[in-house]
Amino acid sequence: MGQAVSKRTAAEAVIVALPGAKAAVVTLPPLAAKPLSARAASWLRAIAVNLLPPLLTVGLLLLFWQIAASSPQSSLPPPSKIWSEARDLIVEPFFWNGSQDIGLGWRILVSLQRVAIGFSLAAVIGVLLGALVGQSVWAMRGLDPVFQVLRTVPPLAWLPLSLAAFRDSQPSAIFVIFITAIWPVIINTAVGIRNIPQDYRNVAQVLRLNQLEFFFKIMVPSAAPYIFTGLRIGVGLSWLAIVAAEMLTGGVGIGFFIWDAWNSSRLSDIIVALVYIGVVGFILDRLVAFIGHVVTRGTQAN
Repeated sequence: MGQAVSKRTAAEAVIVALPGAKAAVVTLPPLAAKPLSARAASWLRAIAVNLLPPLLTVGLLLLFWQIAASSPQSSLPPPSKIWSEARDLIVEPFFWNGSQDIGLGWRILVSLQRVAIGFSLAAVIGVLLGALVGQSVWAMRGLDPVFQVLRTVPPLAWLPLSLAAFRDSQPSAIFVIFITAIWPVIINTAVGIRNIPQDYRNVAQVLRLNQLEFFFKIMVPSAAPYIFTGLRIGVGLSWLAIVAAEMLTGGVGIGFFIWDAWNSSRLSDIIVALVYIGVVGFILDRLVAFIGHVVTRGTQAN
């Protein structure tokens, strides 16, 4: 028995041919499309699976916090007191009542501006230095020990030196971000360059690619998963460094707000600012991860 199937838009036709008999065409009814209600239910189910566990976890933590901090001996405010004391910071993040009396949204934007400059410099220079270290044995022997020593220096240890060099808090904070974020970018880029398959290098030799063509057409695409892993680590370290640096350099950033709130004994404002910092840090990490997923087509190294 031989069978042949041909697809049609309105129905499916199955052609059955038996030995010594005339071929018969059997028309089947079209497959029913998935109803809209079923698709909506599937979409809602996916949202519930992804959102309900963290929401329940946060709710239980807030409940435990409320019970534990409600006693008179507690030194930390409960969530209900935080809401009553810092409600304006939560519901109005972009209010503006003066040069220093501004919402946390504006302070976050100021800090993000510094992070964007310092992290961008670290990304560009880090990729270039990482490519040099990964491609050249002599560069690796000369620079890798220096990088391994410098990357262990805490970010705030660079702040006095940067203040002495730049004599201004703005470039000093940017330098601290740069020097903090560059090391994971260099190290991961170098590892990615060293792991380029030899076949790719052989193809480059056959095509007689120059160094610039080899860098953009072979090195960067092959090491992209490692590069974006380093960038994700670097952006997280950048956000940590700017908050710590702003506590000492002043200004209107989120770090200085926390330090000023501590000096004024406003613990509720500090806790709200910490939530803002955590949410923004999570968004930055997800943003770099999404860009890496798009660029590397889902092959980003973990």
